[in-house]
Amino acid sequence: MLNPILILIIGVAVLIAMIIILRLNAFVALITTAIIISLLSPGDFADKVTRVGQAFGGVVGGIGIVIALAAIIGKCLMDSGAADRIVRSFLKILGEKRAPTALMLSGFVLSIPVFFDTVFYLLVPLARSLWSRTRRNYVLYVTAIVAGAAITHTLVPPTPGPLFMASELKIDVGLMMMMGLLVGLPAAALGLLVCKIINRFVDIPMRPYAGQDEPETLEDDQLPPFWISFAPIGLPVILISMNTIAKALNVGGAMSQITAVLGHRDMALLLAAVLAMFVLVYYRRLSFKELAKRTETALMSGGIIILITAAGGAFGAMLREAGIKGWLETAIGNQGQTVGLVMLLMAFAVAVVMKFAQGSGTVSMITTVTMFAAMGVTQEMLGCHLVYLAMAIGSGSLVGDWMNNSGFWIFARMSVLTETETLKSWTILTAALGVIGLGFTFLLAFIMPMNT
Repeated sequence: MLNPILILIIGVAVLIAMIIILRLNAFVALITTAIIISLLSPGDFADKVTRVGQAFGGVVGGIGIVIALAAIIGKCLMDSGAADRIVRSFLKILGEKRAPTALMLSGFVLSIPVFFDTVFYLLVPLARSLWSRTRRNYVLYVTAIVAGAAITHTLVPPTPGPLFMASELKIDVGLMMMMGLLVGLPAAALGLLVCKIINRFVDIPMRPYAGQDEPETLEDDQLPPFWISFAPIGLPVILISMNTIAKALNVGGAMSQITAVLGHRDMALLLAAVLAMFVLVYYRRLSFKELAKRTETALMSGGIIILITAAGGAFGAMLREAGIKGWLETAIGNQGQTVGLVMLLMAFAVAVVMKFAQGSGTVSMITTVTMFAAMGVTQEMLGCHLVYLAMAIGSGSLVGDWMNNSGFWIFARMSVLTETETLKSWTILTAALGVIGLGFTFLLAFIMPMNT
């Protein structure tokens, strides 16, 4: 029987080779690697492929509904103008002088239900419009969007990476949301300071799109009001948090039953999706047939994410079959809390390596958390709640952004920056966000370990 660590090394090497050298889709690479690991692991040979499919189905059942509904919410927010209203409201409240803060907060809020690339597509025209009025701070405006959007994309469910980490580590989704916000908001605020420093060294004017007109925007009176625009984002956060708080306070009786149903992540996201679809139909005057087309488009994009995420779950399940958990328990022995800091640093470092190697932050989170979940890392080993392990992994997945990352090219092309300018802005900023996020993770783990 092969050593579990040797199986892990073989699996990671095969995965990286498939993505980097063969340029295979992440789903194909992950599910193929899961099968290879399963074949190398102990067990009845006839069941080694079957258990991969079972693990895959288990992950789909756990998080597939949430990802699909989040995709619908994001699409409806964009198409109805609700996302645009949220951004304009922040700009109106904070004023033009605090426009970078407004862009950062807009990205921070919108990246909770909406994928990062879509958020950037929405906000970059506003950054370009601001430069047209002020004739300064263009790089500050576009990087401020990243400071807010990137951090919630990697730390706060229902975005796929954080959602999967919560599922793998058996972390309550409400707790994952609250800790992601607690780590993410100060990290984004400090990230805005990094944006200002970058702007001083990479101070360039806005360049026009080659052969393209600036995108048209809706008039203010065509957009839905702020309260209904923000509701599909705020509603699931409130409902899920209420359920988490009710559990923590051991609330009983009918109230616990109500919060358990309404605060379940599937129900909370379903209600938010219904509300988002209503806003789209009402304010854009769509027929139900047109609504069906919009939701189908959203589900197609969400389906790819579900496949990749579930394949990552199968990958982790097969690592558990290989016996990684037993090996780690033997290696650590009775050291307990003394290895907690090292474990968090190790998780951060592995996520960084995986991000640098293959480019995708989501794939980095999926592969890293499956390794540590397969090792059976516990709160006793860490000396703090497992949510901090997820925060460390999410932070690590921000570091190492370069030309093999799709976000790098989205930022470069939509901002009309050269590759060198993007490395000096995007790459440095995302790395800083990751390090800052890790710092706040350590601080909170020390102040409130929640390991009892």
